[in-house]
Amino acid sequence: MSDASELNNSPDDVSKLPAATPLTRAALEIDEYAATLGWDLPARLFALVDSAALRKANPKIAKQLGLAEGDEAGLTPIEQDELPAGMELDKFLGTIAWPDSVAGCALVVERLMLPPGAEQSRPRGASDAQLAEWVANHPKREEVRITAAVLRDGKKEIALRLRSKDVAREVLTGPDLVPGLTDALLATFS
Repeated sequence: MSDASELNNSPDDVSKLPAATPLTRAALEIDEYAATLGWDLPARLFALVDSAALRKANPKIAKQLGLAEGDEAGLTPIEQDELPAGMELDKFLGTIAWPDSVAGCALVVERLMLPPGAEQSRPRGASDAQLAEWVANHPKREEVRITAAVLRDGKKEIALRLRSKDVAREVLTGPDLVPGLTDALLATFS
């Protein structure tokens, strides 16, 4: 695991948002961290640990991460080692087993998305490679960064940032924005 102190020290600390759930705050915190790193980066994986339990179990690490006393309902994202190069994301996720101390996990990926209705012009009978090329060259494609976060109990949240609207106030959130991705993350706990 790498040091995640940058996650808890951002100038616009989303962990202080009173209306958001702890999972939503964690997804937004990770999205904001990823935004500081820029675009065109590989996927990033995070463990989500109960902040109060982390403070109790390991006060020294909690202090390094900048965890404040009193945030009893919070989640602390801890970035994991880099994903193996060349391994498909689906296959990689199938290899993950989390210890009981991990309350949830999050994944940041960049993808191309098309607007609703674009599938009507999808080439019929195209191979996966041909479809990928069609999406990459589609005039209405949109580059997005997806931060998918889940908890062991099945709760899920997505933070979706459009590259064309790369500001925090334009980040879309919701549990069902990319259901296939959150389902794959939930499977890492079974």
